[in-house]
Amino acid sequence: MAGSMIILGKIPLHTPRPSIRCSFSSDPRNLEFVSSPSIHLRRGIKKNKLPLKEALFRGQSLCCYRDKTVSCSSSDDLHPSSQESVEVEKGEGFQQWDSMTAKFAGAANLPFLLLQLPQIILNTRNLLSGNTSALLAVPWLGMLTGLLGNLCLASYFIKKKETEAVVVQSLGVISTYVVLLQLAMGRAMPLPHFVATSIVVASGMTLNFLKYFDWLHPEIWRFWEDFVTVAGLSVLPQVMWSTFIPYVPNTILPGTIAFITSLVAVFMGRMGKLSDKGVKILGSISGWTATVLFMWMAVAQMWTNLLTPDNIKGLSAISMLLAVIGNGLMIPRALFVRDFMWFVGSAWGSVFYGWGNLTCLYCFKCISPGFYIASTVSFLAWIGSSRVSVNAFESSYLYYWG
Repeated sequence: MAGSMIILGKIPLHTPRPSIRCSFSSDPRNLEFVSSPSIHLRRGIKKNKLPLKEALFRGQSLCCYRDKTVSCSSSDDLHPSSQESVEVEKGEGFQQWDSMTAKFAGAANLPFLLLQLPQIILNTRNLLSGNTSALLAVPWLGMLTGLLGNLCLASYFIKKKETEAVVVQSLGVISTYVVLLQLAMGRAMPLPHFVATSIVVASGMTLNFLKYFDWLHPEIWRFWEDFVTVAGLSVLPQVMWSTFIPYVPNTILPGTIAFITSLVAVFMGRMGKLSDKGVKILGSISGWTATVLFMWMAVAQMWTNLLTPDNIKGLSAISMLLAVIGNGLMIPRALFVRDFMWFVGSAWGSVFYGWGNLTCLYCFKCISPGFYIASTVSFLAWIGSSRVSVNAFESSYLYYWG
């Protein structure tokens, strides 16, 4: 790749510069660094205090500007050793940021591992004491949407080879399933719905595991992706509608319409009846559906808080704090790889599910002002530092490579 940019003879003034947009793939670890003489010479322009635009308008070739030590007549004059040192320096910088944000995402495993533990302990105490009404503070529909969202997002991140995110989503599936088991035991969740959920979770986790280690046939994985698309699009509108019962009629019409529509779309995609744009949209629907399912968990929880404020004590403040921390640790990685869907899901989980429910607990005087203020200040500081850090990286990287 580097050799293709070094041309013997004169280099035209308007030779296209390497662009960072052409270097990124969906996974930053697959970044291909493009070597070019202009990278080496840009430092010379900066050193001689001559702006790049001024050099262009004076009609001076970039390759011939820096003193007389640089010539375009031979590839040997391009100082490959210096050029390689710059490339290695910038490559190491990128790798450091890649490693740092990956470590943040990996660190999110701990709060997500412990996320539902306080809620599980609280539910266990209520079950043992016979106080099953307290379990109603945890909406099973909201937990179900969160579980399905985690399951689908695990499949999404497996394709992107984001191991840390796969582990986080898998932990979310397991811990949320335990909570649903407790709700089913306390009759706060209908048994048929729990059985159906158990079958989907067992199948999905098995297929994700096999796909991660490349032990799964591509056709089986494609069938699972189609199932996730149809199931997600069918469940999402139905869950949204059911959240507001009894203020809306109790009907399965939203889910039925969505099921038929998604099934037709998948069949058309299989038969090649969709345009390229339609195929692309259909391929991204499952990921966005999973994200919205995960996001709706926060809406369902806060709606339940408003409807039954007396039962809000059955909500664990520690779990909400862990949700803030866990999702917050994922935000730098989402910004770094420029995955807008991942960023939206993590930011929403941090702001609305974690901090939003802490706000509800504070408003109903279930937590102390000191706990709430400390959590809020720490969260805002982390969000600010994450954005500033990524901006600093992008600025320095674009300066040398853009």
